[in-house]
Amino acid sequence: MYRCCVRLNSCESSYIIRPLYLAALLVLAVVGCHGHLARAQQADLPITGRAVPELASFDRVICRFMQDRSIPGGAVAVAKDGRLLLSRGYGWADVERRRPVKPNSLFRIASVSKPITALALLVLVEQGRLDLDAKAVDLLGPIRPTEGASIDRAFRQITVRQLLHHTAGFDRQASFDPMFPGPAMTAVLESPVDSRSIIRYMSGRPLDFPPGTRYAYSNFGYCLLGRILERLVGEPYDRAVERLVLRPAGIRRMRLAKTRLEDRAPGEVRYYMPDTRCDRSVFPDVKQPVPIPYGSFHIEAMDSHGGWIASAADLVRLAASVDGTRKPGLLRPRTVRLLESRPADIADDAAAYYGLGWNVRPVGDSANWWHAGSLPGTSSLLVRTHHGLAWAVVLNSRGKEGTQLIGEVDRAMWRAVEQVETWPHASKKEM
Repeated sequence: MYRCCVRLNSCESSYIIRPLYLAALLVLAVVGCHGHLARAQQADLPITGRAVPELASFDRVICRFMQDRSIPGGAVAVAKDGRLLLSRGYGWADVERRRPVKPNSLFRIASVSKPITALALLVLVEQGRLDLDAKAVDLLGPIRPTEGASIDRAFRQITVRQLLHHTAGFDRQASFDPMFPGPAMTAVLESPVDSRSIIRYMSGRPLDFPPGTRYAYSNFGYCLLGRILERLVGEPYDRAVERLVLRPAGIRRMRLAKTRLEDRAPGEVRYYMPDTRCDRSVFPDVKQPVPIPYGSFHIEAMDSHGGWIASAADLVRLAASVDGTRKPGLLRPRTVRLLESRPADIADDAAAYYGLGWNVRPVGDSANWWHAGSLPGTSSLLVRTHHGLAWAVVLNSRGKEGTQLIGEVDRAMWRAVEQVETWPHASKKEM
């Protein structure tokens, strides 16, 4: 284990990586609910994993980023041309027990789950088992709307492609996000509300706009895609993803998250909020307020849009496997082009857009792809660039900035990339 600390002198500002000789210098005041970080004054952060001198800029940038924002723990992985070059853990997986993040620590990845769902469906497209222009309602199986409602006519017109593109007619800004059920939903649905019940409720509501007319990011749309995947494969969602995507990519430890702290997976970090707020539990048997990451929302219902846990290294392996940069490729070149193509039914000439499961920015004959994720206690970012790089950042807090933190993480990682003078070589077995 190593430590990262900031040293300033009259000549330059630099980060010094040095061996661990002293105990951790972390002053904490944890008050209110368990698992909430009220104050953390970090003199330095533990670093785990093999140091790579050529890539020291990532250590410098991430340590400074986390210290400036009091982020307890995180992990970073970087690959080039399909080879894993850097896999490091920073800070604390469990602050109270002084357990450092390891390179293979598991984190909730929130919406970085969406590209995983999309990849599984694109594999089915290649196998001839799915038409992207098929009507979603025809693939979902019987839907019984809540009492007194009937399936909205526009709902019947939604296609799989529109769900993948976030153009299906659901706009959480115009109405609400049903994946975080409010009083109107919980009054008619049993808590904790599962994905099937959410679909029953939403199928009887009018859409926010006609399908295929504009973009609006939708967690619910990807909830529907998860159920379509289950029906097409005839297996639970996670098993379908494991068979179609994870196992072919050589990934074994990714799994779906659990809501309760006591149910977290072996090797999974603990999640922290920047204050001491608690909230009402979604579980009716829990009467007292709970830490927000551990019961204020039902992550099991979010499986296909926000429910996976993963290490940073496995996310990088996945991103590098999509187009065959890391062998074997998950998708054929024709399907990769489909993934990164601009939605044809949306009149938008913006430089970046949402493809099939990924944000896309064309660069010459190729493109940068990325996806971010954010939930209370979690921030994540996965990037695949046009010039052979892939990186992932996972954090066990989203700080006071919330979703704005992701943009800052992105800029920080690009700064680290720009500071690399020589990229090291890596053997195939390291990936």
